[in-house]
Amino acid sequence: MKTSQPTKVTVQAVIQAPIEKTWRYWTEPEHITKWNQASESWHAPRAENDLRVGGKFLTRMEAKDGSMGFDFFGTYDVVKSHEQISYTMEDGRKVEITFTNQGNETKVIETFDAESTHSTEMQQAGWQAILDNFKKYTEES
Repeated sequence: MKTSQPTKVTVQAVIQAPIEKTWRYWTEPEHITKWNQASESWHAPRAENDLRVGGKFLTRMEAKDGSMGFDFFGTYDVVKSHEQISYTMEDGRKVEITFTNQGNETKVIETFDAESTHSTEMQQAGWQAILDNFKKYTEES
């Protein structure tokens, strides 16, 4: 029996900040809680991050009105400082993020396995919105 490969979805942004700042804001919990939400009606009140191969991360995401929330978590497969992070989510889907140093800016490309509940377009829009929030937060801080 043949198993189908998951659909890969990619989002990207060029951050107007050097690689060191971009990496720090992506990986440090005190920054993750400031940008990791897809819309203004959500927030990330808590984040934990053990940034090493085999280490785990968790970001608590909640609607600001308290109507719903969930933990987004996984385990790191690859951690190359200022270059790449790969992890496996709790449901087995894979994510890879690359950071490319472009002088005073950093290109961030995130590729993830789509899940089957929501449309690929909806997932891409949600992950792009989070990446856009990251860009805005990093550039304005």
